[in-house]
Amino acid sequence: MNKTTKESVTTHTIAGAFEHLTGPGRGTATWVNSSVSALDVSLHDGRRLRISEPGDTHPDDVVVARLHRSGESYEIQALEAQPLWVNGDRVSSKKLKHRDVIEFGHTGPLSRFELYTDGRRVAKSVSDIFGDCVDYMRVSRKPIIVRLGCAIRDGLRGFTFETTVLFRISVIVAIIVLAAISVELIRVNVQLRKEIKSEAERLESVASALTRARKEALSPGDLNALRQELGHRLTAATERLALLEERTGASARVIASAMRSIIFLQGSYGFRDTKTNRMLRYTVDDEGQVLISPRGQPLLTLEGDGPVAERQFTGTAFIVTDTGVLVTNRHVALPWEEDAGVESLAQQGMEPELIKFIGYLPEVREPFPVKLIKASDDADLAVLQCSGVTGGLPHLKIVEAPPKPGDEVIVMGYPTGLRAMLAQTGDVFIEELQESEDLDFWLIAARLSEEEFIRPLASRGIVGQVTRAAVVYDAETTHGGSGGPVLDINGNVIAVNAAIIPEYGGSNLGVPADRVRSLLQDAGAQS
Repeated sequence: MNKTTKESVTTHTIAGAFEHLTGPGRGTATWVNSSVSALDVSLHDGRRLRISEPGDTHPDDVVVARLHRSGESYEIQALEAQPLWVNGDRVSSKKLKHRDVIEFGHTGPLSRFELYTDGRRVAKSVSDIFGDCVDYMRVSRKPIIVRLGCAIRDGLRGFTFETTVLFRISVIVAIIVLAAISVELIRVNVQLRKEIKSEAERLESVASALTRARKEALSPGDLNALRQELGHRLTAATERLALLEERTGASARVIASAMRSIIFLQGSYGFRDTKTNRMLRYTVDDEGQVLISPRGQPLLTLEGDGPVAERQFTGTAFIVTDTGVLVTNRHVALPWEEDAGVESLAQQGMEPELIKFIGYLPEVREPFPVKLIKASDDADLAVLQCSGVTGGLPHLKIVEAPPKPGDEVIVMGYPTGLRAMLAQTGDVFIEELQESEDLDFWLIAARLSEEEFIRPLASRGIVGQVTRAAVVYDAETTHGGSGGPVLDINGNVIAVNAAIIPEYGGSNLGVPADRVRSLLQDAGAQS
């Protein structure tokens, strides 16, 4: 008996083998003894192929075909009781070629005939494994779903166990490299998403702040409301001023004298990216119009040449020396410190930058530049310097002794900014503004100054309480009046108007005069 297996094969010039594609022997090969001219092909152990010489067949085996040597190959012959298929075609006999697919009987197995030199079975190439899967799909007579599942399973098994060691190592290395690339791409993608989200949140924060500023700006509807108000009655601020003048000549003199020293402040600031040193700007279309997001907020960018995104503000200051030294609140000189949204933006890499800061004096038509000299770290105070105003400037005197509860006070300033001054202009001036359709923040102030409408409002009250940190009084004021002087009946400064307490009957707070004097000394600008 001459039987050969993968393990017992000896070296031959030409050798053939049947590789099991299905059945329990899948992935193994049964070799053909090339020295024998005729061989029987039988099945044993449940569809495993055995090739032996005629007469040496095991009693339990079922002979399914016969091989005859034909040149450097074999001719396979079907036995009468056993059907045979070669490459999907039923045959009675056929000379086998390299990589022919043979199916023995109705239940298989399916095998591939292969010829090798030197009698050694070689590792499969990728194309061989792929070809096995294709041939199985083409030749097998099982349902298509079953064929597809088996082809995929056998293909994966072939790639894993039947290719060369070098190929498998190459595949493993390639998988590791691809996995590393995928991990890096995922990491970069996550980082980019975080940066994009952070940038979006940062720009959204600034857009919200700028939207609030735009809402605070004057609109044609605001002017209409002012015209209606003027048509029915005088503004409350004008009425208060008239009452003061009627009640006491002293108060009128104080107001008239102090008015020339009280400055209307107007400014704007933007944001500069600390990494690129670029200013935050509005995104504009081809016609220069600002683009608006679906949320109704202006779109912002660090690129392009759109207008710089500005946050505009107003406030009050007063002159304390004839050289143009001013006193105001810290939150007026550094307005971004009071805006929580802007503070959040600054923490994300954008720093505020003052773009423009100017002041107007009553009876002086042209504005003048203003700059910060020193801001207090422990009180809501700041010292400014104005320039461009020639001649000796009228200034206010700061008292030596603190006030007492019950003392009469006069608070002066520019509460509500441009709106209060517009309310005092009259119907004709407002109508002219509407006709010009120019409601620019800066141009309105310039027009008001040209017509000599920039004048502070005054309110009268009494001191309710005095502490080291604050003077409490009931004279009325509101935002925009911050930084204005709180005067005694002699026209001297006893405090700087700083905050309102609407929950407590309209009471307001001022920073005491001694704190003002200390800051002026620190700044080298003693009054």
